[in-house]
Amino acid sequence: MKNVKDFIWPIIGLGAVVISGWLLYKELQGLSLADVWASLSSIPPHRYALALGATFVAYAALAWYDRIALIHLGVKHISWLFVSITSFTTYALSHNIGASVFSGALVRYRAYTSQGLSAAQVAVLVALCSFTFGLGTILLAGIVFAYEPDLLMRVADRVPAALANPTTARVFAFCCLGFVALYVIGSLLRFKPLTIRNFHLAYPRPNVMGRQLVAAPLELIGAAGIIYFALPEASNPGFMIVLGAFLASFSAALLSHAPGGLGVLELIFVAMMPDVPKADVIAALLVFRLFYLLLPFAASLVVVLLFERARLAQAWRDRVPDSIPAGVPPAHAKPPVPPSQG
Repeated sequence: MKNVKDFIWPIIGLGAVVISGWLLYKELQGLSLADVWASLSSIPPHRYALALGATFVAYAALAWYDRIALIHLGVKHISWLFVSITSFTTYALSHNIGASVFSGALVRYRAYTSQGLSAAQVAVLVALCSFTFGLGTILLAGIVFAYEPDLLMRVADRVPAALANPTTARVFAFCCLGFVALYVIGSLLRFKPLTIRNFHLAYPRPNVMGRQLVAAPLELIGAAGIIYFALPEASNPGFMIVLGAFLASFSAALLSHAPGGLGVLELIFVAMMPDVPKADVIAALLVFRLFYLLLPFAASLVVVLLFERARLAQAWRDRVPDSIPAGVPPAHAKPPVPPSQG
């Protein structure tokens, strides 16, 4: 049964890629590569620079996730540089390959155990980082739908009428913000841990909770900013619309378990941009994939190779005994024969 489970998520991810790819193909019929290249070429250099800056903001915030978790654990001896490189490598790999194939938890385990953390501490760190991301998504979703309750009207012909209703959006926003408010209150008042069988979820200290409420939205805002800056200024629907579309498409991409959210992210984002030329939307998404996914992925592979090479070299040095000091006979040498007394 365990072997069957190991194949379930990869199969689901592959199915999501195939289905989304087919739907995206039908959505983009008539669009040529020349149109997309023209859109890429029309992006001003300063907009590319802003998109690159947004990428750095996003990955800096992701590194902050790990730092916040280490603060929660009371770990202070690991440097910011090590945390940043570990976080960068973790997310660059997991975003592209998918958690079902190469879990970010494995990268963190290899890195942080080398710094003295136990397996249990790494497990708490991974869980808290995941929760921080989820908390940021819920918080921003509440803000976006409260500010733009008509957001789903952009896909009114693709979703049930009840979902596209602004009233539904306001109720959803209230629920999201209410969840965040309860989390904040639970941390401030130090509620008892939530216990589900053997699982205990303890509210973090207020200094940890406050950092979560800044870091998680900052990462998502930075990632959405890449697409926002790559879209043309003339038909740009505004940052809140882009952010809402990004939250919906990126969340669906993660839930699909498709490697890199391939096809899923594009399908939903294009559908939520009906008033923007499709060539411009695809060009912006290509910039996002290049800056946020592909370039970090290539860099992360180099980091992993260098790290594993260093670990292997260290293991080899520990295995080979130090050189034998002068005057000390080897262990296998025969003892000297004393001179005869006769």
